[in-house]
Amino acid sequence: MKKVVFKIKTPTIALLTFSILLLCFSCTKKTITADVLIQNGTVYNGVDKDPTNNSIALKDDKIVFIGDANSVSIIADKIIDATGLIVSPGFIDPHTHADRDLENPKTAHNLPFLMQGITTTVIGNDGDSFYPSDKFQKLYKEQGIGTNVVQLVGHHEIINAIVGKSDINPTPEQIIEMQELMQKEMDAGAFGMSTGLYYAPGSYTTTDEVIALAKIVAKNDGIYDTHLRDESSNTIGLIASVQEAIEIGRQAKLPIHISHIKCLGVDVWHQSDSIIKIVEAARKEGIEVTANQYPYDASGTSLNAAVSPRWAESGGKDSLLIRAANPKFKEQIFKETKINITRRGGPSKLLVVKCNDTLFLGKTLQEIADILGIPAEEAVYPILETGYVRIASFNMNADDIHNFMKQDWVVTGSDGNTGHPRKYGTFPRKYNKYVLQDEVIDVATFINGSTFKTAKIFGIPKRGQLREGYYADVIIFNPETFKDVADYKDAFQFSEGLEYSIINGKLSVENGEFTEELNGKVLKK
Repeated sequence: MKKVVFKIKTPTIALLTFSILLLCFSCTKKTITADVLIQNGTVYNGVDKDPTNNSIALKDDKIVFIGDANSVSIIADKIIDATGLIVSPGFIDPHTHADRDLENPKTAHNLPFLMQGITTTVIGNDGDSFYPSDKFQKLYKEQGIGTNVVQLVGHHEIINAIVGKSDINPTPEQIIEMQELMQKEMDAGAFGMSTGLYYAPGSYTTTDEVIALAKIVAKNDGIYDTHLRDESSNTIGLIASVQEAIEIGRQAKLPIHISHIKCLGVDVWHQSDSIIKIVEAARKEGIEVTANQYPYDASGTSLNAAVSPRWAESGGKDSLLIRAANPKFKEQIFKETKINITRRGGPSKLLVVKCNDTLFLGKTLQEIADILGIPAEEAVYPILETGYVRIASFNMNADDIHNFMKQDWVVTGSDGNTGHPRKYGTFPRKYNKYVLQDEVIDVATFINGSTFKTAKIFGIPKRGQLREGYYADVIIFNPETFKDVADYKDAFQFSEGLEYSIINGKLSVENGEFTEELNGKVLKK
């Protein structure tokens, strides 16, 4: 029988070998099952300066893949095409008063913050917190909340529990009682302590008293968050207040975070350079000093906190009004109130944004004084008699705002509170005005300073970064339309341009609309 020999050309063998290898490679691709796959977006991971076009897969509440989708086989229940959109970690707001909304089932969705791209809110700022912490942790879990929550212990709550609201020096025994309460709150999962040393009763507290409580926070690896004793020239002055905050960090040996850093009022304009030098020197010394800032030239606070003398507030607002009507005190109160109004730029710079009396709402203090036919410093007190009154105070300088914003240790914070547009617009405003329009900072600086830097400052684990194994808090926004809408005439308008918000792996905003799902959690230290 004749032997048959088949001859195969070398190129054919090479092609056959390549095909077999390719088949084997495709068979060995890692298969990933996911709930959500995000692809084709411009991805900023919260840390790096340059974006990528990585795909991101989410499963349950975690990021299970980030990278080139062609390198793996991804099977996803839902695919989001983010072409033309920016993909980012969810924003973390280090200073809010969202606890006032979260306790109410009707507002627990936290939409003013959620629609800005915020997925985690820090609450309990300015020395005011809902107390005790564990009571509200239980409430939030039972009724549901729209964003994640990080709790701080309010200094005022600790003071009030032991000595009340009056200007009283606590005894050594009372300091120990305060320390015990602070430890109990830290044990409940709080991330740190907040003070409002500008506000009563925190304003009556000495530096040493604050240090005594801060040392308890330090033992628990917490942070000290402070509204400075003076952001202007009301008492010890802005620079001295920054130095006091740093000294608390130095003595207690813990990180300090200056809330809504600013130069408030004409007396302290252009002091940002000096403050930056002080902070940089402290950081070189090894003290962890950081700050947050809101991108507005008007602050927001209560009318009495803005212009009334602190000594006259001892005992609370009722005591203030009684003293303002007492011939023995009122002349001095009006005199100091006038000085404080001038310090803030005058009565025409103070706009009433929340008030029970519609006659006063939406008017400046000067306009109200004209209506009442009395000087502005006297008009303050009939306004306060109507109940709680909030104002927007137009008293900041653009140079200082820009100067602070450029610092690597300054992150974005809203100080979101009723009546000021920052509650609805802070993060989109910073992007639209200071990134796109004024070009003060770039996109990556904005995103990194609104996400991972904030998570690192507060010690929030596995959030603020798009990274495998991290929690799936992801937002997707339109770089052309992401902007604030709320202003001082109408502070209650939701921001625009947020297409998706995913919190703990679940959709909270889809195609620009709230999904009605409350996906937030209470985070614990």
